[in-house]
Amino acid sequence: MTKKIRVLLVDDHMLVLDGLQARLELEGNIDIIATASNGLDALERAKETLPDLVLMDVSMPILNGLEATKRFKAEQPDVKILMLSMHNDKEYILSLIQSGANGYVLKDVSSEELVQAINTVCQSGTYFSSGASDSLFSPTSPSPKENEDLTKRETAVLKALAAGLSNKEIAHSLDISVRTVETHRQNVKNKLDIHTSAGLIKYALAKQLID
Repeated sequence: MTKKIRVLLVDDHMLVLDGLQARLELEGNIDIIATASNGLDALERAKETLPDLVLMDVSMPILNGLEATKRFKAEQPDVKILMLSMHNDKEYILSLIQSGANGYVLKDVSSEELVQAINTVCQSGTYFSSGASDSLFSPTSPSPKENEDLTKRETAVLKALAAGLSNKEIAHSLDISVRTVETHRQNVKNKLDIHTSAGLIKYALAKQLID
């Protein structure tokens, strides 16, 4: 049997929590192990339940999603963080990426897209819903500089990683093996001295490597 994705839901609105839980529990591969109403509560519940992924609202009392993400990455770095928000401000999203969030989904997405985001993030990818992507990839991004360190293939792998593709999906799209993708991925991290997925996304955005 495929291992279920253990999810901790965090939102300060009980109605939202109940709705998310009811919908996600319909998925055979998702297990809602706990809920929390603020970031501080979420950190404590995560220590008790050890989730694979935290689906967390950004705007919350006591400890908001941004500060909670920073603490999650410091205290439980293996936990995936998928943010849920109504805001699609570019700088807002970038600050969450810099803090270590693995994905950002706007609250107007369909339940099917939310499930897709959870699965993608848990497969070591990143996910940004269409509204968030439009904001991130707008023409107001900083002008890129030519990067002389990465090979063409490494740049292609970096673009794919920043777009949220898994190693298997990248291997298929570039017609190379998964092991080769992993090698290129590690080379990119070493050359850029960037060792997190969030950091790679931020770099790709700054260099306008994603259209």
